[in-house]
Amino acid sequence: MNRQQLINLIRSKKSFLCIGLDSDIEKIPAFLKNSEDPVFEFNRRIIDATIKYAVAYKPNLAFYESRGIEGLKSLQKTMDYLENFRDECFTIADAKRGDIGNTSSQYARAFFDKPVSGFDFDAVTVAPYMGEDSVSPFLGFKGKWIVLLALTSNKGASDFQLIEDKTNELLFAKVLKTSKNWGSSENMMYVVGATRAEMLAEIRKIVPDHFLLVPGVGAQGGSLHEVARYGLSKDCGLLVNASRSIIFASNGADFELKAAAEAKSMQEEMSEILSGIGI
Repeated sequence: MNRQQLINLIRSKKSFLCIGLDSDIEKIPAFLKNSEDPVFEFNRRIIDATIKYAVAYKPNLAFYESRGIEGLKSLQKTMDYLENFRDECFTIADAKRGDIGNTSSQYARAFFDKPVSGFDFDAVTVAPYMGEDSVSPFLGFKGKWIVLLALTSNKGASDFQLIEDKTNELLFAKVLKTSKNWGSSENMMYVVGATRAEMLAEIRKIVPDHFLLVPGVGAQGGSLHEVARYGLSKDCGLLVNASRSIIFASNGADFELKAAAEAKSMQEEMSEILSGIGI
């Protein structure tokens, strides 16, 4: 999915909601565990319940890889199912990859080269620590995106990301300034945590046109309206992720209904926000 298609999708659904499929088998409703593939069945029902409200889905690879081959089968089935909604959602592999060039090339093939790997994600999250040559292999796939970690929402982000150099420049700002020339706003996004929403204004000065993937709204306590206040661009430019607050809104037989209600509530807020900027 290219940039204009993503923007059109946001406009048509009046939403910039990304749903994280952090599908922990220990947390899914107990009655699903009798299914042939409990995680896939959970994901399928969540997707069916929320596809009207979400523009993106983001499987977190940890919850699949931790289950070995069976977990990867669940992920494959989930991605195959999302192919039914190819024009209705953007897909992100939350994998946080990044290594020396030849290794990154293999990681890129794993997520983007469907004839080889079976996966056809639109985007993958990538760590920038090893520099341009660890990132550029992901940019070699036409129509695919990388989502580069910039300023994350976790407590430990301050250990490195907020370190100042001798010119008082923060490390995450240097990452933004250096990396924005590796790709473009057509194939690169940035992760910026919702719990640091006030810093989005400074981030927008550096990358005014790039999309930002914003985790931390919902269970982590980030404010959607604060994120929008500081982070919106003329084309929206945001994908706001919610995971646990939607997919685990209930662990009972009504989990689909509760997930749909949470997603609808966020979409309605987003619709109001987008109307305010003429989208």
